[in-house]
Amino acid sequence: MPYTVGEMARRLGVAPSTLRYYDKEGLLPFVERSDGGIRMFKESDYEWLTVIECLKQSGLSIKEIRRYIDLCREGDATIPERLQLFVNRRRAVQQQMAQLQKTLAMLDYKLWYYETSEAAGTTSIHDGQTVEDIPPEHRAAFTHAQGHGEN
Repeated sequence: MPYTVGEMARRLGVAPSTLRYYDKEGLLPFVERSDGGIRMFKESDYEWLTVIECLKQSGLSIKEIRRYIDLCREGDATIPERLQLFVNRRRAVQQQMAQLQKTLAMLDYKLWYYETSEAAGTTSIHDGQTVEDIPPEHRAAFTHAQGHGEN
């Protein structure tokens, strides 16, 4: 059963304009059109589109995604290059996740800091605190903040 742009967009959780943009940018060479020129997506297109969305979310540019599509169309001789692309993207996402974990830890520490300050009615309850005074789950962020003079 073919899907229209709107139907496929709903399945993917993206705006129909996103799929039209991808098509305009050459990312959808596999999509067929009806006699009237309407894009008609097949069930098998869904996997392609989810991979495109994954690559986009991982930070790959449209140009780089187009290169990946071209590599796929070139056949098995490009498997090593495609593999390397995914190895590199995975590494980049892991680095982003590590940075986000540090950011989340700092946010959690500051939440604790202000929740306890609010309960006490003052931030001065934290004056002179040492790492041992801080709950274990917030110590790394506290140490990081102290190293940068933040309070």
